[in-house]
Amino acid sequence: MNKFKLEREQALLLIIDLQERLMNAMQDREQVYRNTRLLLATARELQIPVIVTEQYPRGLGPTVPEVKENLPAEYHYVEKISYSACGGDLDGYLQESGRRQIIVIGSETHVCVFQTTRDLLEQGYQVTLAGDAVCSRTDGNYANGLQLMRDMGAVISNTESIIFDLLMTAGTPEFKAISPLLK
Repeated sequence: MNKFKLEREQALLLIIDLQERLMNAMQDREQVYRNTRLLLATARELQIPVIVTEQYPRGLGPTVPEVKENLPAEYHYVEKISYSACGGDLDGYLQESGRRQIIVIGSETHVCVFQTTRDLLEQGYQVTLAGDAVCSRTDGNYANGLQLMRDMGAVISNTESIIFDLLMTAGTPEFKAISPLLK
């Protein structure tokens, strides 16, 4: 049951390829932006590290403003050309953080999110995916990507479940800061 419990001291938020040209093709982009902002606010409040990747930014553009404007003052950035974000800089950041629970969001569910999740699981990380903060161009690819990651051992959750699991209890200053954002 441990893989179903997030601990703020072990968690890290990984945002994969929420880039301008890529996101223009996503029908669920507004939902992904909203949930990304909620997870970023939670990460900021709970001091959870954030890593942002960009796939070939010269071709796909930078991270969308809806996300970039909400990033914490300190975060790690990984530029990549391989579909999986693992390898190189990401692996170094993860090892340096000492965190073992990776909350994954981004695009596309069946390509970069899938391959990164597969590699993280292979390296022994616990991966929780916010199913309402990932997207693909088609519903079929989205569903297939989620199923593959579930079959590999990732936990498929949702933004609010992740937030409340990290908060653990009501009435705290963190809860009071985050709960108005969920309305």
